[in-house]
Amino acid sequence: MGTIDLHHIHHRLGYTFQNNRLLELALTHKSYANELCLDNEYGNERLEFMGDAVLGTVISHIIMEKHPDYSEGELSKMRASVVNKRTLADILKQLNISRYIFLGKGEEECSGRQKASILANVYEAVIAAVYFDGGYESAFKMIQEHFKNVLAAAEKEGALRHDYKSQLQEYCQKYLNTLPKYIIENEAGPDHIKIFESSVYINNIRYERGSGTNKKSAEQEAARKTLTGLFKEIK
Repeated sequence: MGTIDLHHIHHRLGYTFQNNRLLELALTHKSYANELCLDNEYGNERLEFMGDAVLGTVISHIIMEKHPDYSEGELSKMRASVVNKRTLADILKQLNISRYIFLGKGEEECSGRQKASILANVYEAVIAAVYFDGGYESAFKMIQEHFKNVLAAAEKEGALRHDYKSQLQEYCQKYLNTLPKYIIENEAGPDHIKIFESSVYINNIRYERGSGTNKKSAEQEAARKTLTGLFKEIK
Protein backbone atom coordinates (compact mmCIF):
# COMPACT_ATOMS: atom_id res chain seq x y z
CA MET A 1 0.00 0.00 0.00
CA GLY A 2 1.10 3.57 -0.64
CA THR A 3 1.19 6.34 1.89
CA ILE A 4 -1.61 8.71 2.80
CA ASP A 5 -1.72 11.90 4.86
CA LEU A 6 -3.79 10.67 7.80
CA HIS A 7 -3.86 14.04 9.52
CA HIS A 8 -5.26 15.72 6.40
CA ILE A 9 -7.89 13.02 5.84
CA HIS A 10 -8.98 12.95 9.47
CA HIS A 11 -9.29 16.72 9.46
CA ARG A 12 -11.29 16.81 6.24
CA LEU A 13 -13.61 13.98 7.27
CA GLY A 14 -14.13 15.39 10.74
CA TYR A 15 -13.34 11.99 12.19
CA THR A 16 -10.15 10.40 13.56
CA PHE A 17 -9.71 6.68 12.92
CA GLN A 18 -8.50 4.33 15.59
CA ASN A 19 -7.88 1.60 13.02
CA ASN A 20 -6.29 3.26 10.00
CA ARG A 21 -6.34 0.01 8.04
CA LEU A 22 -10.10 0.45 7.65
CA LEU A 23 -9.48 3.83 6.08
CA GLU A 24 -6.87 2.36 3.72
CA LEU A 25 -9.30 -0.35 2.62
CA ALA A 26 -12.00 2.25 2.00
CA LEU A 27 -9.62 4.14 -0.28
CA THR A 28 -8.55 1.03 -2.21
CA HIS A 29 -10.27 0.59 -5.56
CA LYS A 30 -10.64 -2.93 -6.95
CA SER A 31 -8.39 -2.05 -9.90
CA TYR A 32 -5.49 -1.49 -7.50
CA ALA A 33 -6.18 -4.68 -5.56
CA ASN A 34 -6.47 -6.73 -8.76
CA GLU A 35 -3.33 -5.25 -10.26
CA LEU A 36 -1.28 -6.17 -7.21
CA CYS A 37 -2.97 -9.58 -6.94
CA LEU A 38 -4.04 -8.83 -3.39
CA ASP A 39 -6.33 -11.13 -1.43
CA ASN A 40 -10.10 -10.74 -1.58
CA GLU A 41 -10.02 -8.94 1.75
CA TYR A 42 -8.46 -5.93 0.02
CA GLY A 43 -10.48 -3.40 -1.93
CA ASN A 44 -13.45 -1.31 -0.89
CA GLU A 45 -16.37 -3.14 -2.51
CA ARG A 46 -17.60 -4.84 0.66
CA LEU A 47 -17.26 -1.59 2.61
CA GLU A 48 -19.11 0.21 -0.17
CA PHE A 49 -22.01 -2.23 0.25
CA MET A 50 -22.25 -1.50 3.96
CA GLY A 51 -21.75 2.24 3.54
CA ASP A 52 -24.67 2.46 1.14
CA ALA A 53 -26.95 0.94 3.80
CA VAL A 54 -25.66 3.16 6.61
CA LEU A 55 -25.98 6.29 4.47
CA GLY A 56 -29.56 5.45 3.53
CA THR A 57 -30.47 4.86 7.17
CA VAL A 58 -28.90 8.10 8.39
CA ILE A 59 -30.47 10.29 5.69
CA SER A 60 -33.85 8.62 6.25
CA HIS A 61 -33.53 9.31 9.99
CA ILE A 62 -32.69 12.98 9.43
CA ILE A 63 -35.47 13.77 6.96
CA MET A 64 -38.12 11.83 8.91
CA GLU A 65 -37.23 13.77 12.03
CA LYS A 66 -37.31 17.12 10.25
CA HIS A 67 -40.47 16.43 8.26
CA PRO A 68 -43.02 14.56 10.41
CA ASP A 69 -45.78 15.69 8.03
CA TYR A 70 -44.25 14.12 4.90
CA SER A 71 -45.76 10.97 3.43
CA GLU A 72 -43.68 7.89 2.63
CA GLY A 73 -43.60 8.93 -1.02
CA GLU A 74 -42.42 12.44 -0.21
CA LEU A 75 -39.71 11.11 2.11
CA SER A 76 -38.51 8.71 -0.57
CA LYS A 77 -38.32 11.48 -3.16
CA MET A 78 -36.31 13.73 -0.86
CA ARG A 79 -33.91 10.92 0.04
CA ALA A 80 -33.42 10.05 -3.63
CA SER A 81 -32.72 13.70 -4.43
CA VAL A 82 -29.76 13.80 -2.03
CA VAL A 83 -28.46 10.22 -2.05
CA ASN A 84 -27.15 9.66 -5.57
CA LYS A 85 -23.81 9.10 -7.27
CA ARG A 86 -23.36 12.71 -8.34
CA THR A 87 -23.98 14.11 -4.85
CA LEU A 88 -21.65 11.58 -3.21
CA ALA A 89 -18.93 12.28 -5.79
CA ASP A 90 -19.27 16.03 -5.23
CA ILE A 91 -18.94 15.57 -1.47
CA LEU A 92 -15.77 13.52 -1.86
CA LYS A 93 -14.33 16.18 -4.18
CA GLN A 94 -15.11 18.88 -1.62
CA LEU A 95 -13.35 16.83 1.04
CA ASN A 96 -10.23 16.98 -1.15
CA ILE A 97 -9.09 13.42 -0.45
CA SER A 98 -9.47 11.86 -3.92
CA ARG A 99 -5.70 12.13 -4.40
CA TYR A 100 -5.30 9.39 -1.80
CA ILE A 101 -7.44 6.80 -3.58
CA PHE A 102 -5.44 3.72 -4.51
CA LEU A 103 -6.11 3.13 -8.22
CA GLY A 104 -4.72 0.67 -10.72
CA LYS A 105 -2.62 2.09 -13.57
CA GLY A 106 -5.42 1.53 -16.07
CA GLU A 107 -7.94 3.54 -14.09
CA GLU A 108 -5.33 6.19 -13.35
CA GLU A 109 -4.64 6.64 -17.05
CA CYS A 110 -8.37 6.86 -17.77
CA SER A 111 -8.86 9.72 -15.28
CA GLY A 112 -10.45 7.37 -12.77
CA ARG A 113 -9.82 9.88 -10.01
CA GLN A 114 -12.43 12.11 -11.69
CA LYS A 115 -15.08 9.43 -12.31
CA ALA A 116 -18.25 10.05 -10.34
CA SER A 117 -18.89 6.32 -9.90
CA ILE A 118 -15.47 5.70 -8.33
CA LEU A 119 -15.64 8.77 -6.09
CA ALA A 120 -19.16 7.93 -4.92
CA ASN A 121 -18.19 4.34 -4.14
CA VAL A 122 -15.15 5.49 -2.17
CA TYR A 123 -17.31 7.84 -0.12
CA GLU A 124 -19.73 5.02 0.72
CA ALA A 125 -16.77 2.84 1.70
CA VAL A 126 -15.43 5.61 3.96
CA ILE A 127 -18.82 5.80 5.68
CA ALA A 128 -18.66 2.06 6.39
CA ALA A 129 -15.09 2.38 7.65
CA VAL A 130 -16.20 5.08 10.11
CA TYR A 131 -19.19 2.94 11.11
CA PHE A 132 -16.99 -0.09 11.88
CA ASP A 133 -14.33 2.02 13.57
CA GLY A 134 -16.46 4.32 15.71
CA GLY A 135 -20.02 3.05 15.56
CA TYR A 136 -23.30 4.39 14.24
CA GLU A 137 -23.17 7.69 16.15
CA SER A 138 -19.80 8.59 14.62
CA ALA A 139 -21.06 7.79 11.13
CA PHE A 140 -24.26 9.73 11.79
CA LYS A 141 -22.41 12.87 12.91
CA MET A 142 -20.06 12.78 9.94
CA ILE A 143 -22.83 12.28 7.39
CA GLN A 144 -24.98 14.95 8.99
CA GLU A 145 -22.13 17.46 8.68
CA HIS A 146 -21.18 16.47 5.12
CA PHE A 147 -24.80 16.64 3.91
CA LYS A 148 -25.70 19.83 5.77
CA ASN A 149 -25.76 22.06 2.68
CA VAL A 150 -27.21 19.38 0.41
CA LEU A 151 -30.11 18.76 2.81
CA ALA A 152 -30.69 22.49 3.28
CA ALA A 153 -31.03 22.92 -0.49
CA ALA A 154 -33.38 19.93 -0.75
CA GLU A 155 -35.49 21.21 2.13
CA LYS A 156 -35.74 24.64 0.54
CA GLU A 157 -36.87 23.10 -2.74
CA GLY A 158 -39.34 20.88 -0.91
CA ALA A 159 -40.68 23.76 1.13
CA LEU A 160 -41.28 25.78 -2.01
CA ARG A 161 -42.99 22.84 -3.66
CA HIS A 162 -45.28 22.27 -0.66
CA ASP A 163 -45.99 25.91 0.18
CA TYR A 164 -49.51 25.97 -1.22
CA LYS A 165 -50.37 29.18 0.65
CA SER A 166 -47.69 31.08 -1.26
CA GLN A 167 -48.84 29.54 -4.55
CA LEU A 168 -52.43 30.53 -3.86
CA GLN A 169 -51.41 34.04 -2.85
CA GLU A 170 -49.47 34.49 -6.09
CA TYR A 171 -52.43 33.24 -8.10
CA CYS A 172 -54.87 35.57 -6.35
CA GLN A 173 -52.60 38.59 -6.76
CA LYS A 174 -51.99 37.90 -10.43
CA TYR A 175 -55.46 36.92 -11.62
CA LEU A 176 -57.92 38.17 -8.99
CA ASN A 177 -56.18 41.30 -7.71
CA THR A 178 -56.77 40.28 -4.12
CA LEU A 179 -55.34 38.15 -1.32
CA PRO A 180 -56.79 34.98 0.19
CA LYS A 181 -57.84 35.00 3.84
CA TYR A 182 -57.84 32.06 6.24
CA ILE A 183 -60.30 31.59 9.07
CA ILE A 184 -60.11 28.83 11.67
CA GLU A 185 -63.64 27.42 11.63
CA ASN A 186 -63.27 24.74 14.27
CA GLU A 187 -60.96 23.22 16.89
CA ALA A 188 -61.62 19.74 18.23
CA GLY A 189 -59.99 17.30 20.62
CA PRO A 190 -57.73 17.62 23.67
CA ASP A 191 -54.77 20.00 23.55
CA HIS A 192 -52.14 17.35 22.83
CA ILE A 193 -54.04 15.95 19.80
CA LYS A 194 -56.14 18.92 18.75
CA ILE A 195 -57.41 19.10 15.16
CA PHE A 196 -57.87 22.48 13.49
CA GLU A 197 -60.14 23.22 10.53
CA SER A 198 -59.43 26.25 8.37
CA SER A 199 -61.32 27.69 5.38
CA VAL A 200 -60.03 29.83 2.53
CA TYR A 201 -61.93 32.98 1.62
CA ILE A 202 -61.27 34.86 -1.63
CA ASN A 203 -63.23 38.08 -2.17
CA ASN A 204 -65.39 37.05 0.79
CA ILE A 205 -66.34 33.78 -0.93
CA ARG A 206 -65.52 30.59 0.95
CA TYR A 207 -63.66 28.04 -1.12
CA GLU A 208 -62.19 24.92 0.51
CA ARG A 209 -61.69 23.72 4.07
CA GLY A 210 -58.59 21.92 5.33
CA SER A 211 -57.71 20.18 8.58
CA GLY A 212 -54.45 19.60 10.41
CA THR A 213 -52.79 19.15 13.78
CA ASN A 214 -51.92 22.86 13.86
CA LYS A 215 -53.25 26.04 12.28
CA LYS A 216 -50.49 26.24 9.69
CA SER A 217 -51.01 22.72 8.37
CA ALA A 218 -54.78 23.25 8.27
CA GLU A 219 -54.31 26.41 6.22
CA GLN A 220 -51.86 24.66 3.87
CA GLU A 221 -54.37 21.86 3.28
CA ALA A 222 -57.16 24.37 2.60
CA ALA A 223 -54.90 26.22 0.14
CA ARG A 224 -53.94 22.96 -1.59
CA LYS A 225 -57.58 21.96 -2.06
CA THR A 226 -58.44 25.43 -3.35
CA LEU A 227 -55.59 25.34 -5.86
CA THR A 228 -56.70 21.89 -6.97
CA GLY A 229 -60.12 23.27 -7.67
CA LEU A 230 -58.74 26.30 -9.49
CA PHE A 231 -56.18 24.47 -11.61
CA LYS A 232 -57.78 20.99 -11.59
CA GLU A 233 -54.36 19.45 -11.11
CA ILE A 234 -51.38 20.39 -8.93
CA LYS A 235 -48.03 18.98 -9.94
